[in-house]
Amino acid sequence: MKFAILFSALLAPSLALGLLDTKMKAKGRKYIGSAADPNTFNESTCKTILTSDFGCVTPENSMKWDATEPSKGSFNFGNADVLVNFATSNGRLIRGHTLVWHSQLPSWVSSITDKNTLTSVIQNHINTVVGRYKGKIYAWDVVNEVLDDSGNFRNSVFYKLLGEQFIDLAFKTARAADPNVKLYINDYNLDGPGTKIDNLIALVKRLQSRGVPIDGIGSQSHLILGQVGGVQTQLQRLAATGLDVAITELDIRIPKDVTSAKLSQQQSDYNTVFKACLNVPKCVGITMWGVSDKNSWVDSTFPSYDAPLLWDDYYNRKSAYTGADAALS
Repeated sequence: MKFAILFSALLAPSLALGLLDTKMKAKGRKYIGSAADPNTFNESTCKTILTSDFGCVTPENSMKWDATEPSKGSFNFGNADVLVNFATSNGRLIRGHTLVWHSQLPSWVSSITDKNTLTSVIQNHINTVVGRYKGKIYAWDVVNEVLDDSGNFRNSVFYKLLGEQFIDLAFKTARAADPNVKLYINDYNLDGPGTKIDNLIALVKRLQSRGVPIDGIGSQSHLILGQVGGVQTQLQRLAATGLDVAITELDIRIPKDVTSAKLSQQQSDYNTVFKACLNVPKCVGITMWGVSDKNSWVDSTFPSYDAPLLWDDYYNRKSAYTGADAALS
C-alpha cells in the first residue's frame, strides 16, 4: 500500500501538467491538435509529445495539391499515407488540409484556361484524395484562403475561371466523396474586426443560402505577441453562423529578440486564446501549427520573429505551455 501511494505521488506532477488533449476533452470539446508530417514525427521526442498531448493531427504539407497530384492525374500519397497510418494506429483524429488552395498549387493547374477543364480537374482531385481516406478523416479544409488581405476574392485560377461557384463545387464534391466528414472553410486574419472577417461571414451565409454542405469555419490564428485580445469576440461572430468553429493553425510569434518578459507575455497570450475557445461553445478544438519552435514555419516566413510554439527548439516545455495548460485545468 505504501508503495502504491508513493508511486501515485510520483506520477501526480506529470499528470497535473500535461495531456492537453485529455483536458480539452474533459471540457466537452473534441481535441487539441498539432500540425505534423513524417519529417517531424519521425523524431522520437516529437512523436512522444504528439501521442501524449495531442489528440488530432493536421498534415502540414503532405496533403496539399503539389504533394498529392504534382502532374495531372498522377497521384502521390507516400507521406500522406504515413501520416494517416500514424494517426489511426495511435487513435488520433485527422484534419485533412487542404483540397483547394491557390498556393502550393502545381503549375499545370494554374495554367488551365478553360472552365470546363478546371471543373473536371477539381472534381477528380477531390474525389481521389477524399475518396482515398474516406472514413479516416475527421474534417477537411475544403477551401483555404479564398479571400485576400483586404477581404476581396483572391485572383486565383479558380476564381478567375469559375467565380464564387468554385467553392460550391469543391464542397459538394467533397460531400459526395465522403458523406460523413466535416467540411470547413479555412482562412487567416479572422482574429480581429475588419473587412476580411465581415466578408468571410457574408460568404458563409451565401453558401448556406445556396444549400452548400458546409459544417465549419477554421480560423488559422497565426498571431503576434500582445495582439490576441480580439480572438474570443471574433470566434463568437463566426459561431453565430450556426457552424462549428475551430482554431486551426495556432502560433503566437515573438518579435526578436526573445526575452523573459516576452515569454511571460506569450504565456498570458496562450492562456487568453485557449480560454477564448473554451468560452465559445461552438469552438470544437485548437490545432497548434507545429509542436516545437525547432520546426516552425515562422523561422523562414517571418525572419524577424521567433519562438511561436509551446515547446522550444530542444523540446522543452515553455511558459507558453503553462499558459495553455492553465486555461484547460
